[in-house]
Amino acid sequence: MSVREVRAGTGPRLVRLPGVYAPQHDTRLLLKAVEHEGALDGVRLLDLGSGSGALALGAARLGAEVTAVDLAWRAVLATRINARLARQHVRVRRGDLLSAVRGERYEMVVCNPPYVPSMGRPPSKHSRALAWDAGQDGRAVLDRVCATAPEALAPGGVLLLVHSALCEPQRSLTQLRRSGLTAEVTDCERIPLGPVLRSRRDWLEARGLLPTGSLNAAPADEELVVIRARRP
Repeated sequence: MSVREVRAGTGPRLVRLPGVYAPQHDTRLLLKAVEHEGALDGVRLLDLGSGSGALALGAARLGAEVTAVDLAWRAVLATRINARLARQHVRVRRGDLLSAVRGERYEMVVCNPPYVPSMGRPPSKHSRALAWDAGQDGRAVLDRVCATAPEALAPGGVLLLVHSALCEPQRSLTQLRRSGLTAEVTDCERIPLGPVLRSRRDWLEARGLLPTGSLNAAPADEELVVIRARRP
């Protein structure tokens, strides 16, 4: 098994196992939102879809009591390894979203879900694409997060969610508000398309998700958004 090291922002290097999502722009943008919340001493925080553990470790360094959940065994292992190497206490569980922490409540939930629109069938549970492919509209996981994450929030709790503007942020806001949360976009960033989106350029343009010729028109042609939702 090949093991790589990656860096999340200005933090320490992380071990990344094959098939585990590497921290990228969206990870760093969401971590900035977590840091913006201020001191997290003793805050119970849930990281849904922990990947390599970058968000979980960032929150633990800020003083949060972190639980990290991922469906992929390799992601669970990577988060555990990185927590040990960083000497941070992170409780790690394997499960599909809230299934591993059913009935528990948190002051903060963070999530960087798969959100890339995909043409074919859903990826198998052993596929690398499980970390990014999310159905034709990119919302196969997003809709589930918006529907279920509010259940895990304690009164006054905050959900921080990042995804591409290709996936209609307004839909996320509407769903979260229907669950009784206040929700708004608090940050955004334009970035160059990554290799997966570039490989699907023609299909995305044909569906109207990207403007025709966008890759030639501008180097920064995908917008990431951070949504902050709070339970009253």
